[in-house]
This record gives sequence, structure tokens and C-alpha cells, in this order.
Amino acid sequence: MQIKRDTKMINAKKIEDIAKQVTDAIPPGLKNFANEFEDKTKTVIQRKLSELDVVTREEFDVQTQVLLKTREKLAELEAKVEQLEQRLNDK
Repeated sequence: MQIKRDTKMINAKKIEDIAKQVTDAIPPGLKNFANEFEDKTKTVIQRKLSELDVVTREEFDVQTQVLLKTREKLAELEAKVEQLEQRLNDK
């Protein structure tokens, strides 16, 4: 089974928050530089994150549930095969 990957679902708000925190750490006298730095930081972070092969948390949770159900079904089928093999061996 292949997990669908979605690189478009990056949370822009989190990126903006990180860039703002970096900007806020810069001394007040450098605000013009800081604004330019913030814009460039957002651009670089967004570009790098979009290159990652990641899935959203929602997709991960859905795939986890699918996997659990698949494992349960596999265990049931293994038990049935074992019963059928036992019947064949008994005959």
C-alpha cells in the first residue's frame, strides 16, 4: 500500500510565526533590515519545506487507521487459513 504524499499542505501560518520570531529577536535599530530578512526567511523556509516529502497529520492518522484495520483483517484471514489447513491435514 502506498501512502499519498501531499507537499502542498504546509501550514503558512506556522512559517509566518517562525519568521516573525526571528525578526522580533533582531535589535530595533535594524527593523528595515529585519523586514527584508523576514521576507527572505519566509521564502527560503517555504521553498525548503515544499521540497520535503511529507504528509499532513490528517493523512497520517487516516493511513494509521487503515493499517490497523488491514492488520486485523490479515490476522482473521491467517486464522481461517490455519483452520482450513488443519481440516485438510485431518482428512
